[in-house]
Amino acid sequence: MSTTYPTIEDPELGTLSRAETTLDDGDVVTHDWYSGALTIDGRELELMIDGADADTVGALLPRAHAIVADLDGVRRRASDAVITHFSDSEPTAAQLDEGADDLVLDTLEITSDATVLHFTDSCGQHFPEGYWPAVHLDLDGEVAEVTVEG
Repeated sequence: MSTTYPTIEDPELGTLSRAETTLDDGDVVTHDWYSGALTIDGRELELMIDGADADTVGALLPRAHAIVADLDGVRRRASDAVITHFSDSEPTAAQLDEGADDLVLDTLEITSDATVLHFTDSCGQHFPEGYWPAVHLDLDGEVAEVTVEG
């Protein structure tokens, strides 16, 4: 954690710090986003908020609060979107339920123009190793795009 950049203490989201990566040679790379972690249902959910300073990140906190407040609903809509997007036909309710169980939300990314939910395929049956689905929500919280990242 950097002492150069102030942390943000949020009563709902916890401590957010300017993200840094320490390289093998000891050099530190400072990223242009703040990060933190939430514990949801016993699992850690990484939170990334785009912005190089506390004021920029602060402007995005209301959207982060809204997403976290409806996380179960947002997560389910996103997992349904992934299963539907990659299905050859309209998925059944059972397939959507199975997908919701198999896709584990790992990271919530908030930017000025989108919210991105990054999932892990917990059973390894839906995506090749090293790739994961991401669901991009528009500013109204509606699914705008489903992608595969790696």
